Amino acid sequence: MSKRAIIVVDLQNDYFASGKLPLVGIDAAAANAARVIAAARASGDPVIHIRHEFVRPDAPFFVAGSPGAQIHGSVQPAEGETVIVKNYPNSFRDTPLKQALDVKAIEDVVIVGAMSHMCIDATARAAADFSYKATVVHDACATRDLAFGGVNVPAAQVHAAFMAALGSSYGTLVSTADYLSR
Repeated sequence: MSKRAIIVVDLQNDYFASGKLPLVGIDAAAANAARVIAAARASGDPVIHIRHEFVRPDAPFFVAGSPGAQIHGSVQPAEGETVIVKNYPNSFRDTPLKQALDVKAIEDVVIVGAMSHMCIDATARAAADFSYKATVVHDACATRDLAFGGVNVPAAQVHAAFMAALGSSYGTLVSTADYLSR
């Protein structure tokens, strides 16, 4: 039995072009995530989908029950795959994710999804804190432009900064091609 699971974080409609908060590079990231998911299914690795919902009806995106909160068609869960709803950036916080991994004796988690600077970061750090071997497939993740202190930070720089931080202490970073060639 495999000791590896794929965690697909927040690849939901609101992050795509017709959604409320489109991300830079989301289509390419989702296509790469779909390739990782397909490989996991072929090898029998569990795939766990994480879906963020805000519980407030005035939320800016991912409103519970809305089409924008649904998982995008490009990475739809297969029958029998676990879908976990979360309300915080950290996919482990107040969810059954850790129990779902532990019941299958998972040791390695492979993380794909969105947003690099928020939920991918929080989930990868938590996975490492729980002693899972974390791998982030960096080109199967997407983010958006940010601003701070009057400085606009392009999505590519946001993504690079967060991947650099994760790779220095919290996990392994690989491209989709490198992951699939293993």
